[in-house]
Amino acid sequence: MDPVNLATLEYDFDRQLAGSPAPASHRCGHAVLGEVFGAGQTGASAYRIPPGSRLFPYHYERCVEEWLVVLEGRPTLRTPDGEQELRPMDVVFFPLGPDGGHGIRNAGDTDALVLMFSDQRDPSVTIYPDSNKIAVWTGSGEDQVVAVRPANVDYYHGET
Repeated sequence: MDPVNLATLEYDFDRQLAGSPAPASHRCGHAVLGEVFGAGQTGASAYRIPPGSRLFPYHYERCVEEWLVVLEGRPTLRTPDGEQELRPMDVVFFPLGPDGGHGIRNAGDTDALVLMFSDQRDPSVTIYPDSNKIAVWTGSGEDQVVAVRPANVDYYHGET
């Protein structure tokens, strides 16, 4: 297998998540390394975060642990414990559940480049506490759901 150099990858700034284009505040370049290598059990993505942008809304996972490695720049990490500026070569682990909540933004003057990796599991569930949303990722676009949590219905809703 030939190596891939993160500095020479093409970063997709128009990639959509759950069929939605990212707003300007969350527009980041995305390179899916799992797709490049054909990985099936693990995933890794490199993200180029322009100044003033955020990488995903603040969230935590219920099914997959995540890791973050800072390669360039000084992004700000938000966790349940507050915010802190990260430096190149910092590594952060995000456990399952609310204790693993995280959000990354670039308050600097230059792009930040980060690598995130995790195992790949379908289905998986992501919680977005700030917007009170829940996402269920099934691996099939037509069955994925992002919903506001108060939309919860009774277990037997719609059954006869």
